[in-house]
Amino acid sequence: MADSKKSATLNIDGTEYELPMFTPTAGPDVIDIRKLYAQTGAFTYDPGFTSTASCDSTITFIDGDKGELLHRGYPIDQLASKSHFLEVCYLLLYGELPTGAQLEDFENRVTNHTMLHEQMQNFFRGVRRDAHPMAVMVGVVGAMSAFYHDSTDISDPWQREVASIRLIAKMPTIAAWAYKYHVGQPFIYPRNDLDYASNFLRMCFAVPAEEYVVNPILSRAMDRIFTLHADHEQNASTSTVRLASSSGANPFACIAAGIACLWGPAHGGANQACLEMLKEIGTPDRIPEFIARAKDKNDPYRLMGFGHRVYKNFDPRAKVMKQSADEVLDLLGVENNPVLQVAKELEAAALADPYFSDKKLFPNVDFYSGIILEAMGFPTSMFTPIFAVARTVGWISQWKEQISDPQLKIGRPRQLYLGNTLRDYTDIENR
Repeated sequence: MADSKKSATLNIDGTEYELPMFTPTAGPDVIDIRKLYAQTGAFTYDPGFTSTASCDSTITFIDGDKGELLHRGYPIDQLASKSHFLEVCYLLLYGELPTGAQLEDFENRVTNHTMLHEQMQNFFRGVRRDAHPMAVMVGVVGAMSAFYHDSTDISDPWQREVASIRLIAKMPTIAAWAYKYHVGQPFIYPRNDLDYASNFLRMCFAVPAEEYVVNPILSRAMDRIFTLHADHEQNASTSTVRLASSSGANPFACIAAGIACLWGPAHGGANQACLEMLKEIGTPDRIPEFIARAKDKNDPYRLMGFGHRVYKNFDPRAKVMKQSADEVLDLLGVENNPVLQVAKELEAAALADPYFSDKKLFPNVDFYSGIILEAMGFPTSMFTPIFAVARTVGWISQWKEQISDPQLKIGRPRQLYLGNTLRDYTDIENR
């Protein structure tokens, strides 16, 4: 915890209270209200916790006004263009970029834990074929605690480490198997001679009847999608993981809770919403009509995938993702895919329109990642599971940080109660 060198004064009914303030290494000052209720008998009211810091952290920092996203101090665009996903995983988990030997050891540990317990296939086969892959992932990840008993004791640092590696390693297999089950194809087992992204693509798209060779351009694009979604500070799903873990729940249950929260369309479904918008537009000739609607103050319609609720300038992840989108579309083409044709022309039209640039409504990471996943052949139902694969390392890093925090307390938000006051019970005959 940072040193308190400032204070704020709160006046309630003529009585003044002095509240300590903390100055972070980056970002706004924070008023410490931990003793507010004890001192004043009052709570704060902050729906959505948009002005409340629920923890202190050293993992990820976002400055939405500047369009800045840092992992352990490193800008995300540098990590996405110069690094790869497992190296970023190491950085998030342990705080520093690895040496060559450390990275090799970490990659080996992850690679050797990618297989699932064979009995876990029964979980996949126990649900309907038309089940949403996220429903399957919530159940399977939560059930991991029934199979991996030797890594559920959160008081044991070694078990926490084993659980962390297992979750990062097995999540791509779980997501790929959810997809395979959904489309009625056989499960494909992981291979230890492939890198993380290539292994995932093979498990999704290979079939036993023929050899499958992963294209390096697609593998690199997949790796960048994972990297750019690895962590995003105290968002809804990360806060859910932290709240679940504050009760002492095992790591698999906590990550399952994060997946459940991510499933919500306001959180993990943004790139799916982008693709649905492109399908609604339908053909490039209708783009001017939808742009005009987006610019009309009296029309509630808005273009999905443009601007960001956190980044008020530009999404720092979008530049690198655009490069991958261009590479994938050059490789696979857009001629026979009307959705991708609309995407390319909508991007060009919006970037050329002063209305969007003046309002900082640039294409964001969800716009480009949706284009890439569509081009690769993923159905929109798989977009959020892929997000969950990427975000697992962020959830785990935040979970490990919280478990080690000496200030850890079970989460217990307060409320502004607006219901009835004390009432007397009356029996049914007198009502």
